[in-house]
Amino acid sequence: MEEVKGYVEHIIFRNEDNGYTVFNLNNEDGELTCVGTFHYISEGELLKLTGEYVTHSLYGVQLHVQTSEVCEPEDLVSIERYLGSGVVKGLGAALAGRIVRRFKEDTFRIIEEEPERLAEVKGISERKAREIAEQIEEKKDMRRAMIYLQKYGISTTLAAKIYDYYGNRMYQVMEENPYQMADDISGVGFKTADEIARKIGIHADSDYRIRSGIFYTLLQSVGEGHIYLLEGPLLQKAGELLGVEIQHIEKYLMDLAMERKVVLKEGGDGKRVYASNYYYLELNTAKMLHDLNLAAKADREDVAKRLASIEKQMDMPLDERQRQAVAEAVGRGVMILTGGPGTGKTTTINAMIQYFDSQDMDIRLAAPTGRAAKRMTEATGWEAQTIHRLLEVSGNPEEEGAGTGFQRNMENPLEADVIIIDEMSMVDLPLMHALLCAVCPGTRLILVGDVNQLPSVGPGSVLKDMIASKAFAVVELTRIFRQAGESDIVVNAHKINRGEQVVLDNKSRDFFFLKRQDANTIISVTLTLIQKKLPKYVGASTYDIQVLTPMRKGLLGVERLNKILQEYLNPPDPSKAEKEYGEKKFRVGDKVMQIKNNYQLEWEISTRYGMTIDKGVGVFNGDMGIVKAINSYEETLAVEYDEHRVVTYPFQMLDELELAYAITIHKSQGSEYPAAVIPLLSGPRQLYNRNLLYTAVTRARKCVTIVGSETVFQSMIQNDSEQDRNTSLDERIREFCQDIC
Repeated sequence: MEEVKGYVEHIIFRNEDNGYTVFNLNNEDGELTCVGTFHYISEGELLKLTGEYVTHSLYGVQLHVQTSEVCEPEDLVSIERYLGSGVVKGLGAALAGRIVRRFKEDTFRIIEEEPERLAEVKGISERKAREIAEQIEEKKDMRRAMIYLQKYGISTTLAAKIYDYYGNRMYQVMEENPYQMADDISGVGFKTADEIARKIGIHADSDYRIRSGIFYTLLQSVGEGHIYLLEGPLLQKAGELLGVEIQHIEKYLMDLAMERKVVLKEGGDGKRVYASNYYYLELNTAKMLHDLNLAAKADREDVAKRLASIEKQMDMPLDERQRQAVAEAVGRGVMILTGGPGTGKTTTINAMIQYFDSQDMDIRLAAPTGRAAKRMTEATGWEAQTIHRLLEVSGNPEEEGAGTGFQRNMENPLEADVIIIDEMSMVDLPLMHALLCAVCPGTRLILVGDVNQLPSVGPGSVLKDMIASKAFAVVELTRIFRQAGESDIVVNAHKINRGEQVVLDNKSRDFFFLKRQDANTIISVTLTLIQKKLPKYVGASTYDIQVLTPMRKGLLGVERLNKILQEYLNPPDPSKAEKEYGEKKFRVGDKVMQIKNNYQLEWEISTRYGMTIDKGVGVFNGDMGIVKAINSYEETLAVEYDEHRVVTYPFQMLDELELAYAITIHKSQGSEYPAAVIPLLSGPRQLYNRNLLYTAVTRARKCVTIVGSETVFQSMIQNDSEQDRNTSLDERIREFCQDIC
């Protein structure tokens, strides 16, 4: 192990998330490149380092630092160099030189104990003297805070956020009520705060801990789709989380209600506990939907004549339900169009577009995901965007409060006469609220979706609740049109939805069932289909063929399938860079998926010569792409998404990515693939239901192949139980209707 001492001359690269830093150190032997992880570092500091010399193939000799210690500058040259390095804002080399010449070795004592004396130096006022002293003291305090927080496993970036928020009050918060950080600081959750509290010695049955645990449990249920929990299940789940028997939960709930963190409300199913922001999201969504649902002036006969003319002109014959849907869209502020595959939803949307366009109305189209928006564009010939891009995402609405992360909102609404949203079953409550904030009363809002699909990944059941409220015009298309009726994917999807038995004789051209009973055999068949059979059959690449599975865990779960599929579909190769991250391994060429909304991640679209032609922010849950590059020196991984958008991830953020050769059926919502392979063996009855199977089958455009147990397949068709979500948007909507009536 080597030991060196010197000054930080220049920071070449720093990853603020994990503290990984590359910098030049100036010591008595000249300049040395150092690489390591540092809690806090700035140019001009004197460091004592221990580590080992290594030779990098591109960058030559480097010191890989194992330990580091910040030292006080020891001589006049060192002190002058430190002060003039830029570590203190507004203090350059010339002024630093004058300070050191005036106070010599006493410089730091003067700054710390008699800062007003700095005003004796020409060019420094009393105010500037105080600022210099404050900055140097803050650097010392910051470093001490970083080291203190590091003991609790807190990253450099998060430690800086904690210190920025609390300053030196941080120690008081940490020792008295670390759970306060879970409320105040994004990135500190209950579990982080609980671990700190345990190390500090806060009792397991402390009021702070129980209140924070109850609230955390409530927020966790939001991740499962619920808007509220009943008091009984909340008590049970919080008790299991905390490992204590909670006495007098009413007291804690009242405390949380007094702090305005929760709303307590009696419902038909018992006492409901809402996280306050989600209660008001539902309430405000109901109010805005009610305000939009205005009757528009429309002569039914005139509408029918215009529509007949459009049908003739476009050679687009409609049935009675489709004509009714167009008439309702013309005559109402809010209209819902629903129906299964092949029932003519796209034709109806096109008829609506033609009608409104003939009236010179401004029309905007959108869908929840990039893939769904692309399909909408191809089907209509009109540009469709993601809802996030329509609303011009500019921040993080999940952190800052719904709607505030979008440039389009109540103060800056969308300029449109008609807004058509497709794949509405995917739209969760926060996104619906943000959309409605940007829609003015008088605008027609047309919502299109298949209510029999799985509910949104995020909280709420917006489409289902809106239909259940019976407050809006709803037209359901049920007739399967001739061309769609020739597809067994469409025919069998409707049979599944009605609970009817599906014939599995493999005489179909697009719906196949390969009976296998062993998980490893199923995987082997799946690989053969992807590599050899399906690409030619559907005219697509192996990357376009998607494996859809019900579960994450287990022999046929996403996690196991992806490891196996990766090894066969993108095997290791010396020419392909790799990065291990926890239990995941990413390789150049891998198919990956973003698994959470990230509103800050930047993307760029470049020409083949590297010239940027477009850029923006935001990568969203379910976006799929290909790993294009892995840079171990800069610790980054680049992914190319739809429309050639390239996003560069620091290694520290790779927890937001996972392999996507296989994905859960839930994650496939809103997407369509040339071919889908569905491995199927037994699983939990609550999950293995008709709803899940129907969603999986309807994801394929040209071919569905199910590999597995026929018994499981038929039992899923008969299992019409759905995973219930605790939502009350339908009740809130009816309340507004009653109040007005």
